[in-house]
Amino acid sequence: MSETLTSLNDVKRLSKDSLEALQVSRLQQTLQHVFDNSPPYREKFNEAGVHPGDLKNLQDLKKFPFTTKQDLRAHYPFGLFSVPMDQVARIHASSGTTGKPTVVGYTQDDIDHWATCVARSIEAAGGRAGDRVQVAYGYGLFTGGLGAHYGAEKLGCTVIPMSGGQTEKQVQLLQDFQSDIIMVTPSYMLNIADELDRQGVDPRELKLRLGIFGAEPWTNAMRQAIETRCGIDATDIYGLSEVMGPGVAQEFVDSKDGPTIWEDHFLPEIIDPETGDVLEEGQEGELVFTSLTKQAFPVIRYRTRDLTRLLPGSECVMRRIAKITGRSDDMLIIRGVNVFPSQIEELLLQKPELSPHYQIELNRAGNMDEVTLHVEEKPDANDAQAQASDLQQRIKNLVGISCRMQVHSSGGLPRSEGKAKRVIDRR
Repeated sequence: MSETLTSLNDVKRLSKDSLEALQVSRLQQTLQHVFDNSPPYREKFNEAGVHPGDLKNLQDLKKFPFTTKQDLRAHYPFGLFSVPMDQVARIHASSGTTGKPTVVGYTQDDIDHWATCVARSIEAAGGRAGDRVQVAYGYGLFTGGLGAHYGAEKLGCTVIPMSGGQTEKQVQLLQDFQSDIIMVTPSYMLNIADELDRQGVDPRELKLRLGIFGAEPWTNAMRQAIETRCGIDATDIYGLSEVMGPGVAQEFVDSKDGPTIWEDHFLPEIIDPETGDVLEEGQEGELVFTSLTKQAFPVIRYRTRDLTRLLPGSECVMRRIAKITGRSDDMLIIRGVNVFPSQIEELLLQKPELSPHYQIELNRAGNMDEVTLHVEEKPDANDAQAQASDLQQRIKNLVGISCRMQVHSSGGLPRSEGKAKRVIDRR
């Protein structure tokens, strides 16, 4: 499983046939590795009646069983690791807010591959050696901070390991350390932009030119709002801890047409979330990943719950994903209507007198769902209430739900220092 594509130029020169040959070889090695070294995977394969030797081409992957977050929790903490613990160089874990955290492990080779993917991502986003990268993702068990950190160092950047929070200090470092790039959640970038306004700092006077944003779904309308407000190029980095962390896929700054999946390390599929059937390229469904180079914690057909489409490569032969519209487990069912927070966000961002900060509050009155959308006026708003009323009507017409509007004064809604909490479900 040696690393063969060491630079972004290598990726751009790769042919489709060469990529597929590399994928088949690495996939065969990965399937054999988990069969030999992971009793839970060996049991799953035996129950499904498949063996690593059954894979002759990429289409054969659909014969193998899925892996889900429930599998990870069932074998908590280290039961799905495929190397002895003395070969595990690092452990990360999810927050575990809905149950036991999902725990992932990395060998030193895994960490090196991860750094390569993130370095490639930063380069695709417009970064280069010598840039100063302010990492405002949280450090610790969350994969964001250290994942971004090691990748930036591998590219040859100067890393400013700020971590999340301390918004005033974030602004101070952007000014004093002259950061070229910031890596952070898009919702927290809005908080930083608010603090720049509060301090009277013109973002265009900063050296900052690039933002690499991930860890939560965000819309193209949000991208435009951040770019206009901060005077930077904003690109989408995609990843999840179970598959690796940030750097599974990344948008190219020149096209901004959806993250390119680094397919030499991660093989994607799109499935029907209900039936599990593999869908054709271009159809929307649930994103599934199989890792191709991981040793400590490979995943076979991991169901991400992220909803998107696979698109042909634009900057290279590797395919892209359309912007994530939401997660199937983030989908709200309100009076029988399927609703994603991103749908409401997109409409909200069309209202110039309302800030991008919002919360959706759900309650139950008898047998009926009640929705209150909490929004916030901008400091210089003249008639935010009228815009909120228009937004209410547009949500009813375009999303298909009725909601009450509550307009808060500027700064009146809670701010996130990481992933934004958009939904309060009291039902």
